[in-house]
Amino acid sequence: MDLFEHQAKQLFAAHGVPVPTGKVAATPDEARAIAAELSGRVVVKAQVKTGGRGKAGGVKVADGPDDAYAKASAILGMDIKGHTVHRVLVEQASDIAEEYYASFLLDRANRTFLAMASREGGMEIEEVAENNPDALARILLDPAAGVDATKAREIAVAAKLPEAALDGATELLVKLWDVFVASDATLVEVNPLILTGDGRVVALDGKVTLDENAAFRHPEHAEFADTSSVDPLETKAKEKGLNYVKLEGEVGIIGNGAGLMMATLDVVTYAGEPFGGMRPANFLDIGGGASAEVMANGLSIILGDPAVKSVFVNIFGGITSCDAVANGIIQAVDLLGDVSTPLVVRLDGHNAEEGRRILADANLAVVKPVDTMDGAASLAAELAAAAA
Repeated sequence: MDLFEHQAKQLFAAHGVPVPTGKVAATPDEARAIAAELSGRVVVKAQVKTGGRGKAGGVKVADGPDDAYAKASAILGMDIKGHTVHRVLVEQASDIAEEYYASFLLDRANRTFLAMASREGGMEIEEVAENNPDALARILLDPAAGVDATKAREIAVAAKLPEAALDGATELLVKLWDVFVASDATLVEVNPLILTGDGRVVALDGKVTLDENAAFRHPEHAEFADTSSVDPLETKAKEKGLNYVKLEGEVGIIGNGAGLMMATLDVVTYAGEPFGGMRPANFLDIGGGASAEVMANGLSIILGDPAVKSVFVNIFGGITSCDAVANGIIQAVDLLGDVSTPLVVRLDGHNAEEGRRILADANLAVVKPVDTMDGAASLAAELAAAAA
């Protein structure tokens, strides 16, 4: 889970990483009130989970409360690389003498952690790595040893930070490592890390990615969830314990197992080409269970998408046998009531013949059993095109 800048700084501050004082505003009036509280010059910064905000006009300096109101009015509602700005961070302007870069991240290729730092901060680190690779220090870290003051200073020296910044950067890097470890993050990044005119080293910006696989250890991280940008169907599916991702097509898909689901997406995409380019409308993996409740929940999610014109249920019986899946489908249709969207069902694997017999005996008008995956995908695409 990626955090907004203000959320990253909230984590930073909790671990003693120095950050500018600021608050979040959702309206220009709130921005004006925060600027009045802070006094002096402030910076109004768009809160979106993408880089390049400054170049897009999403970061502006304001000279006082009224100017902060004007700047917030201009930034709120902006589109920055496909992200709409709903909130701004209003914080005290900093006296910037120099800008640096620092981060800790999970290095999957080397199965360890990596520190990266550079004297060239304030720009996208990809540009530094490409145009001046020697300016970017990369230091592999021992997860067991972590980052103490000695290692932090080694990182700062490798980044060629000036003498005036070494002590402050060393202290900040130790605390930043604490954020990384304590939060189960896969990335903590500060760009820019600044040296102020009075010699302090401060995290002027912040980016954090939390490992969602560790969420069970951090119930406090629930407050960081950004529900405003999550599709409501995905939220509903998560509440029901379903692995659902909304896509942009017309054929709803239910399957069991990630491998089968990926194959199904490809088959439906290919099968849809002769029928006007019908595409998958979602990814919904029911895993090893296909009870009536699971099928009903899955179908209710998929049929809640008005773009869905047909549904392809593609099941390979293993842990859950196909006869149980067939009974689940029949009961799910009964539970949901008025289902008019056609359900193309392909069953294979354990007890597939019995599952097909159960569906045939039920003789439900909306259920269309097909023996092969290619044939089922083709029929689902055809039915979707006819209803589109």
